Amino acid sequence: MHIHHLNCGCMCPIGGSLFDGFSRSLFSHLVCHCLLIETSQGLVLVDTGFGLCDVQSPYSRLSPFFVKFNNIQFDRKYTAIEQIKQLGFSPSDVQHIVLTHLDFDHAGGLEDFPEATVHVMQTEVETARDRQGFVASRRYRPKQWDEVKSWKYYAAGGEPWFGFEAVRDLDGLPPEILLIPLTGHTHGHAGVAIQTPEGWLLHAGDAYFYRHEMDASNRHCTPGLRAYQWMMEVDRKARLHNQDRLYALSIDHRDVRLFCSHDAVEFKTFAEQVDRSQAEQLMQQKS
Repeated sequence: MHIHHLNCGCMCPIGGSLFDGFSRSLFSHLVCHCLLIETSQGLVLVDTGFGLCDVQSPYSRLSPFFVKFNNIQFDRKYTAIEQIKQLGFSPSDVQHIVLTHLDFDHAGGLEDFPEATVHVMQTEVETARDRQGFVASRRYRPKQWDEVKSWKYYAAGGEPWFGFEAVRDLDGLPPEILLIPLTGHTHGHAGVAIQTPEGWLLHAGDAYFYRHEMDASNRHCTPGLRAYQWMMEVDRKARLHNQDRLYALSIDHRDVRLFCSHDAVEFKTFAEQVDRSQAEQLMQQKS
């Protein structure tokens, strides 16, 4: 199993370091951190970020409110399909897509992989189809996923994973890939855990937004991302409870490496780790 870290979206809301914690300009820099996993069952994509149709016709598919609020940068190079081609794969090699949730910045590329089976929590699909309220009607965009041919829905519960409920044995996927329900940001939000030879990876999606929310020595969140999480949450008590549980997991189990969807520093760290590992493997092969 080999894992690629992909940035499938660029968002630059006004606020600079008040959002991302590092930008020195007026605009901040947020990513859409996705994974491409090479498995014996074909390629597995975890989240999709924005897709080709989002880039080509953003206002016919996305809410103008979120396009402008997040200052989304539409460029083909950020789409999963373009990055997968750059890695030497065909889009048809993507057999499965596992979603943390169905927000517009996580599910936009679904139709770029029409033959893939999409795995998601049942509650998330039900909520997305209902789309009640100002935020829900704008965060969920049916045009992004109304052409999906094959869905697999899952209910919460199952054998625990480090104290969390875990949905195991996802249909057609290797047992090393699990869904971890993490409600709060949405009703059907979930993390995706992947067992690797080096330990567990947990893609926590939008269960948190900022790297220092998992920082043992200086736990905090920027004002901009704290406000954004508040705006997007559907259950504050559940969201904060799950953040606390993730924080405890990050402290107590160093063999579990966590990351969220939108922190650019986290993305850079994980992508560079993969690059170093690949370079070391290449050197070993040559020697």
